[in-house]
Amino acid sequence: MKLRPLLLAAALVGAFIYLTSLTRYSPFRYIRSLALSGPLWSGPGVAHSAGLSSDEVNNIEVYDKAHSATVNIVTEVLRQNWFFQIVPERGSGSGFVIRDDGLILTNAHVVSGRAPRVQVTLPDKTRYTAEVLDKDTNNDLALIKINPKKQIVHLTLGDSGNLKVGQKVLAIGNPFGLEGTLTTGIVSSLGRTIQDENGRELEGMIQTDAAINPGNSGGPLLDSQGNVIGINTAIYGPGGNIGIGFAMPINRAKAMLEQFKSGRRHGRPYLGVRYAAISGDLAEAIDLPADGGLLVFGVERGSPAEKAGLRGATSTVIVGNQEIPVGGDLIMAADGTAMDDREALGRVMRRKQAGDVLELTVFRGGRIIKVKVTLGAAEE
Repeated sequence: MKLRPLLLAAALVGAFIYLTSLTRYSPFRYIRSLALSGPLWSGPGVAHSAGLSSDEVNNIEVYDKAHSATVNIVTEVLRQNWFFQIVPERGSGSGFVIRDDGLILTNAHVVSGRAPRVQVTLPDKTRYTAEVLDKDTNNDLALIKINPKKQIVHLTLGDSGNLKVGQKVLAIGNPFGLEGTLTTGIVSSLGRTIQDENGRELEGMIQTDAAINPGNSGGPLLDSQGNVIGINTAIYGPGGNIGIGFAMPINRAKAMLEQFKSGRRHGRPYLGVRYAAISGDLAEAIDLPADGGLLVFGVERGSPAEKAGLRGATSTVIVGNQEIPVGGDLIMAADGTAMDDREALGRVMRRKQAGDVLELTVFRGGRIIKVKVTLGAAEE
């Protein structure tokens, strides 16, 4: 009878020892112990600006200066809708201060419309009503002015004539109303030709992969020294950024500023002729050179073309199944550029301003003559 209690006691002691050993060497106990020992993450011993790369420091330095001179522009134009009601139409974009007395550069399309109300907001949230001083619609540029009540920061204009594909650029603006946004990239290409929203060609544009979105228009494109080398103007496609943006070279703006300073106002150049491109067999059929050019159909009364003596058609002839006005001048070249398609004259004209002289090479009466035309300004 005494043997059974002894066996029971031995069994209890053995079970206790076994369970204790399981707990001591349990993998769950090991994992829990490992998870709680030591730091859960690692980081730098000291966190300060010395940890920034030289490129990051450059970005910060350029932004600190340029952000203070980049402004938000909101316009309001009264337009008539389909029901003949007068309704306000609002637009927005960016701009940047180029002189501490309040001169600001932006895109012409940002302040488009007849007598728009233009409101400028500085980074410190102060607001001013701006006056539109000059517009160069051919290059989508505009000069506006505010009258600041305090000292304001301005940017320096660089040189867009010596840009290199691959060099770093920084863009600042207000995309989608998000004030003071910085994006960085490189010059992706130079000399691009694009069309604006009105179908007008903009030549010699800077292409960049720095993110440009609606609202960036008119903001500065800067080099790594913080100099403005372009004005952000357009994006590829109707939506947001896809890595293809375009900026107007700043040298175009400097040319506009020089003309404004000299008292000349910009305006879209105006010639005043109606014409069609003609060449080859069709040109020879009406006794014109096979190289062809632009055959003038009509000359508007009082236009620069009429004042320069350009002549329009005097009669018509039938060639094949076409009725062709004849007797007018054939413009073969403009400023030395051959008029080999209908758009050729427009491309030359876009490099001109109202008041400039355009030299035309004209075939008239069996001989080639030179005609100089002083271009007028078209009504906007």
